[in-house]
Amino acid sequence: MYVRPALLLAAVVALSGCGTATESTTATATQGPTAAAVPAAQGLTITDPWVKTVKKGMTAAFGTLVNNTGADLTVTAGASPLSPTIELHEVVDSGGKMVMRPKEGGFVVPAGGKHELRPGGDHIMLMGVTEEVKPGARIPFTLTVKGGAPLEFTAIGKDFAGGKEDYQPGMEH
Repeated sequence: MYVRPALLLAAVVALSGCGTATESTTATATQGPTAAAVPAAQGLTITDPWVKTVKKGMTAAFGTLVNNTGADLTVTAGASPLSPTIELHEVVDSGGKMVMRPKEGGFVVPAGGKHELRPGGDHIMLMGVTEEVKPGARIPFTLTVKGGAPLEFTAIGKDFAGGKEDYQPGMEH
């Protein structure tokens, strides 16, 4: 059977546009300041990582952790040059009041699943921030993954006024 070169080329072009969401967002991660996804050696990525802007004090980082492996992955710690103290936090109801507290055991990202880090929920807490985080700032992070390679990524500074989170001293946590 003879296949015309133009038809073959059209099929290759059409198929090259296909791929997983992770592939397309990973490609955009290195192209612009909105760092869509960043891969780790063991298959953990984070999509749309961002940090709430702040002058100093406390702030938090967010995004969606994506596990592309067949086993659960646990994020146990975080680090960033922006903060000497970083904790993995959750927001829970304690006697009718929402409070932040360290997430015991870290963030478990289920096999083939996602774990959302969002205002009012699980987040990466940065304390003792002495450098202002402005909109568009690029903040490097490293997350420790139990039994796996660390996840390194860059989060983008973003203004956020939603919710009741101010991530400042005096907020219960």
